[in-house]
Formats: sequence, structure tokens, C-alpha cells
Amino acid sequence: MGMASSPGSNASLSDQKGTRSEGSQAKKSQHAEEAIFYKSCRAAYLTVLKSSLENIKSKEQLTLVLQQAGRNPSQKTVNKYWTSQTTTLNFDDFCTILKEETPATKTELLEAFGKIDTDNTGYILHDELHKLLTTEGEKMTLDEVSAITKLPDFNCNGKLDYKKFCDLYTTTSEQCCRTALEKLEADSRLRHRQFGSEAETAPEGITLPGSKPSLKIVRKTDHKPAPTKGDSRTPSRSAQSCKASSSSTISMCASSSRSTNLIEPNTMKEWQCAQSRGCFYLEEDGEIVSHKYRLHLPQRSTVCITIKPLHLRQIEGKSCHWLSVDTVLYVLKENETQENLQLVCFTDQQNKEMFGWKGELPSGVYWLLPFTTGCRLKKVKSQITGEAKLVYRDEDGELALTKEFRAALLDIFETIDLDGNGLLSLEEYNFFELRTSGETCDEEVWAVCKENFDMKKNELTRQGFMDLNLMEANDREGDPSDLWVTLLSLGYNKALEMTEACPFVIDIYAEKCKPRIKAIYLEAGSWQLNRAICKSVVNKGDAKVMDGCENIIVYTYRTGMRITSVIENKSDNKVIVHVNNEQSRNCLSNRGLAVFAVEVAPKSMMVSQHVMPLNEQEEWLYNCVHSLLR
Repeated sequence: MGMASSPGSNASLSDQKGTRSEGSQAKKSQHAEEAIFYKSCRAAYLTVLKSSLENIKSKEQLTLVLQQAGRNPSQKTVNKYWTSQTTTLNFDDFCTILKEETPATKTELLEAFGKIDTDNTGYILHDELHKLLTTEGEKMTLDEVSAITKLPDFNCNGKLDYKKFCDLYTTTSEQCCRTALEKLEADSRLRHRQFGSEAETAPEGITLPGSKPSLKIVRKTDHKPAPTKGDSRTPSRSAQSCKASSSSTISMCASSSRSTNLIEPNTMKEWQCAQSRGCFYLEEDGEIVSHKYRLHLPQRSTVCITIKPLHLRQIEGKSCHWLSVDTVLYVLKENETQENLQLVCFTDQQNKEMFGWKGELPSGVYWLLPFTTGCRLKKVKSQITGEAKLVYRDEDGELALTKEFRAALLDIFETIDLDGNGLLSLEEYNFFELRTSGETCDEEVWAVCKENFDMKKNELTRQGFMDLNLMEANDREGDPSDLWVTLLSLGYNKALEMTEACPFVIDIYAEKCKPRIKAIYLEAGSWQLNRAICKSVVNKGDAKVMDGCENIIVYTYRTGMRITSVIENKSDNKVIVHVNNEQSRNCLSNRGLAVFAVEVAPKSMMVSQHVMPLNEQEEWLYNCVHSLLR
């Protein structure tokens, strides 16, 4: 709910929110366009190649796959991307080329022909066309020109009807793209072939670019420099021909109310405690965003650190999906700089839905990085047809918030009230603004809020938060569109159920000092988090060297009701590892797939998958085979 910086003006408060909402909607629109683009790229690629793991191996293949994407590349264009130094191009390269080589529009083609047809007749004589195409620019052969002029659809009496030619050209280009997409949709095997540490979470098997996880971004290394493009396109011959595999089998009993006695009741009362709430938010492409924290410990002390889903009010008829979401907290020690973080511990002990760690920590500054695997917090197809009502007009014709919307807002308030004191500070409110509008408020804007909405000790009350939403509804004359933008960004569906977010609470108990915790960021997982996950599995998991390929090691670690596997590649070449879970039973993978492949960069490690039971009340069997693709 944005606030303007012009004091005393309710109208300006809503104007700023309107601008931010438009920005949020524009951002979502951009993501949707990117998703469509990458889906088209994938569809064209898979009409020529068997999977996106396979590389383009020749100029001819490059030309063909570009044509399937609706491009009509000249030899000059092909040579621009396939030089004498090129041996292969991968899917990422192909997507980059398509961004550069946009298809010619009908308007552009007509303008080009219009420069030749100076009399604007709509026709070009074949003789003139022959001379132009065989002597200027990228010269065509006589046979190539004749192939154009002999087509009856747009040639008659020695002339080319270039308007018809343009119509046919653009129609054919669009048909190529449409056919490829239809084939991709029809073949579920093609739709689900993917690789990379997070590619499976994107809708329709699409891998998104830029700030979202892309094929390049997810090939993470453990603080090793990434290989250059020329070095990373294909594994060496020896790596490709290595017939290696490794299998892991773990049989798990049904869930029990296992208690690890993280904190003894008697001593807990004597320890000092710090607490903060936070939330995991699911993005449109499946990426998970969360708060990140800094912990200050004044002196060495025995501490107990826990994280668990936050219990909100139980609303009759509403599901509490987030309570089943797995959580873990990685603790990293800050040394000289924030960049130099070292994994100290993570919450590997489970007590029902709570995960914790207990031990001694030296004084200093630590970073707390929450994580959830994505096994249970992930995109699901909505079965909801209508949408909940957010506002209504009372007997006096005044707008009011519905009971259902007020209940949702109270839950939102509890989630964003990070310190749990029943009030929103400017810092807490700014995390909310950052999530819903992408911007923050300054002290001057907060002063405007204080003049217009209920506050205590310079913090916004629950009633003030409600009134802020009601003001927005009034400014839009009851149109709930902007309110829905906010709700959707906070993980709510159209039935006002929180299905794409998981609020959590972190507790820090210290025996000898007062710990201090502060939320610093709200962002997606960093490379430090990815490295911490890999390190935790490598340090505590079972290691298996792939038979026949000693440079590839698979680590498997079980904690509570969660299993994580990590692949370490010690070789000098990237490898593609095939992962098969078909023999597993009652298992839920964060990838949503039984069979997939991951690409691991040289001298690096990456997460293969996280697995949890589909039904915790039943036994489950984890049976996974990792093997090198030749």
C-alpha cells in the first residue's frame, strides 16, 4: 500500500500506490513475455534436436533451427554466429541469437520493397528482381531467384506481387512457430525435458533469463570461477564416453512425533531470546524469495536456533498449506567482509514441523539464510473458477472491506510484523512495499502516513493497516484490481488462500548473552546459500564415487523427513548427469520429475535434488540412480 511524499494528501497517497501497482503489473507482464519467448525458443529447438541438452553441431543445423523459430537467416547472418572457431552452440546460445535476430515484420518488408517500387504499383518486374538479387548485397544465385519467381502464389505476367509475397512470408513464419509450439504441447516427454538446478520450477518447463534462474545462472560452482564459453559447451571425449553410475537407496518409515529435546524446559526460561518472523514467497517462474537476517552475538555462548512455519489463525474452510512446507536455516559466520562467509551450522534436528540446532558459537556477526526445498512450496494448477469479494458498499453506500478480506489482511499483518509486537515499523512496512510494489518509503512519506492513519510510537497499527487498504479501494472507486495485485504478490490465490507463500518464525536462544537479530534483505537465494547447502550435504552425507568415473561423486544426506543429493565434479570438463527416480515410492522431488538431467560445471558441485515423502503417514522409499550421459 504505497504512500506519497506530499504531506497531508490522501489523494497523493493513492497516486503513488497506483504508480507502483502499474509498475508491479508491468513487471509481471514482462515476466510473462519472457516466458512466452523462452517457450518459443524451446519449441523451435526441439523440432530439430532431441533435447535441450543436445548442442547444435553444424551451420546447417543452425539455419534449420532458426527457420523453425520463424527467422529466415541469410548466409551472412549464419556466419556471424558460426565462425571458423565454432564447434557447437548450445540452447543458451540459440536463445541469445533469437534475441538479436528478430523476425522481419510485414511493415518492414513492405518498406524495403517500396524503396524499389518507386511508382507504388505493388509489383516488381522479374528482370529487375533478378538483377537486384544477383548483383547487390548478399548475392543470390540465378537458381535461387528463379525458385522465388516461379512460385504461382505471388507471380504473374513476369511480375512479383510483393504484397502477396509479404503476406505469405509472414504467414509461413508464424505457422512455423505455431507448429513447433503445438508439437511441444502435444508431446509431454519433450515438455518435461529440462536441466539445471532450478529449471524444473518454471511454468511449462520454460527456463527464464536475466534476474530469474536461467540455464547459465543455475550451473553454479562452489566459489570456483565459471569456465569460458569456449570451454564449457561440451564435455571432453573422455568424459562423454565414461560409462559411470551411482545408486542410492534409503527406506524411510512413516512420520512419528520425534522430539530431539532441542531446549530443555527448565533451562529455556533462563536463556535470553531473540525472535523474528519472515516469509518464503513463490515467484511466477518458481523461484523462491525470502528474508535474510544478520545475527549479532555479543559473547561466546551456547545457543539454540530454530525455524518453523508460522501458525496463523485457523479460518474455517481455509487450508493452511504452508504449515506442511519444510524449512531450514543456514548459519554463516561473517569474517572480514560480507563476501567472506563461512558455513558454521544448519538446523538439522527435527521436532515435528520445527527444525533446530544447538551448540556453542563464538561472539561475532552471523548471517541467517532461510531455505525451503520447493518440494511443497511450488506452483500448482488452480482449480478456482471465481474470485473472492474484497469490498462491498454498506447501507449508507460507503465502501467497506469484506469479512474474508479483513481476515486475510490480519494474516498478512502478522506475517509482515517481523518482531511480533503488533505494530509495523517503517522498516517492516518497507519489506512489505518491496514485495508488493518494488519500492520503499522514506521518513517523510512515513510522516504523511502518521497524519492519516492510526499509529502508536511511530508504528502502524492493525487498524491503520486496514484503513490504508480501504483508502486504496476508495481511490479506485471499489475496483479491486490493485488490491489483487498486492494479494497475488503475497502468495494468495483468488479464493484468498495463501498457497504460494510460507510465513515462518526464527527463535534464537542464548545462555550467556542477549542475541540480536535483524532482517536485512528480501531476495532470492544467493550463491552463498547454494554453497552452504552443498557444503552441508558434503560434510554430513554419504559419498559414493561413480563406478568407472572417479572424478564424479554423489553425496546423499538425510535429515528428518528430507533427503538431499549433491553432485561434485572434480574433472576439468563439464558433465551432464542423468538422474532416475523411477524406482522410488511415495516420494516428492523438488523437480517434480522422475527422470531429468543436471549439468555440473568443471571443479564444482551442485544440488541434484531434494526429496520428501508425498504422504508422511506412509512408508517411503528413495531409490535414485545417477549416471553420466554419453
